[in-house]
Amino acid sequence: MQTDITVFGAGNTGFPVAANLSLAGCSVTLAELPDFCEAIDPVREAQAIELRGVARVGVAKIAMITDDVAAAVAASDTLLVIVPAYAHAPWARAIAPYIEERHTVTLMPGTLGSLEVHRIFREAGAPPIPVGETDTSPYVCRKTGPDETTIFGVVPRIGLGVFPASQTGRVHALLTPLFPGIERLPDVLYCGLSAMNPVVHPPGVLMNAGRIEHSRGEFYFYDEGVTRGVVSAIIALDAERRAVAAALGHDLPGAAEAFHRAGFGPCADPPDLWATINGSEMLTALKAPGQLNTRWLSEDVPYGLRAWAGLGAMLDVPTPVINACVALGLTVLGEPLDTNRRTMVDLGLDGMSRDAMLDFVAGVSS
Repeated sequence: MQTDITVFGAGNTGFPVAANLSLAGCSVTLAELPDFCEAIDPVREAQAIELRGVARVGVAKIAMITDDVAAAVAASDTLLVIVPAYAHAPWARAIAPYIEERHTVTLMPGTLGSLEVHRIFREAGAPPIPVGETDTSPYVCRKTGPDETTIFGVVPRIGLGVFPASQTGRVHALLTPLFPGIERLPDVLYCGLSAMNPVVHPPGVLMNAGRIEHSRGEFYFYDEGVTRGVVSAIIALDAERRAVAAALGHDLPGAAEAFHRAGFGPCADPPDLWATINGSEMLTALKAPGQLNTRWLSEDVPYGLRAWAGLGAMLDVPTPVINACVALGLTVLGEPLDTNRRTMVDLGLDGMSRDAMLDFVAGVSS
């Protein structure tokens, strides 16, 4: 495989993606924003990352490791933004001045962030390019040292939505050699509503809040924390997510099927989310977060659940369980209850009817 790729973000997923693609034969540029240089300083001189785990293993040579955003954008046609949701907008503003028609940008994952990135690019005067997003990260992985990363599991199926949907084929063709399990989804609304992290993380963390604080995360989150009672709350939240999607004409699989299709656990008949999670070697090996101020709340609540609730409000779909998780999550984080970091204005959807939204993401209108 001989492909130039730029990975923006040197965190828990950016590191292993850069390393694995390099070992696959890609020429990889790994970039970080100047304010976060400490993430790449340990690997700058050697230009190498040691990759361990279940995918490729070895010392991966990285063609360029830089905080020069212009150079990183220029290095590749295919740009992968692999950062938390709260970093989507800062990265979009940073790279917008250097975007050319040859580029594609994909958020891994996105949770509707592709719409926000498109809006920022448009307002900055960048040429119109495809902006994709996936419904999950490609790996279950972590940085396990300053210059080392480990892939614990490879996700066999990754959903891809692209804005505009008319450009899905172009982006899918570019990403398939890099991530063989990638599948085309109808549009970015379908993709953004397919993310599983906001479904499982907030109710799971909130219903295990005391144990997380007392043990500092020293228990197996999915094995011990996601009990049948917790799963009941997750399923209720999931039903609201699917109802929002149904109002847009999208029939999304339930969480149990989605977890199985993504390779996280076995299929139960009839579908049983607890059985799928409980039977997952990948998930049951994961510890809980060490504190309540975790991305599982700080990202999945004000960016994920809040955006879904916003869509529900526009489409007249009630979301009481989602709203309850938002209120409790923000309270635990010490944030005002009106905190909303991915509004319909942010996504460029404010004031649109259902049909206008669907036309917009399809590329019929801009």
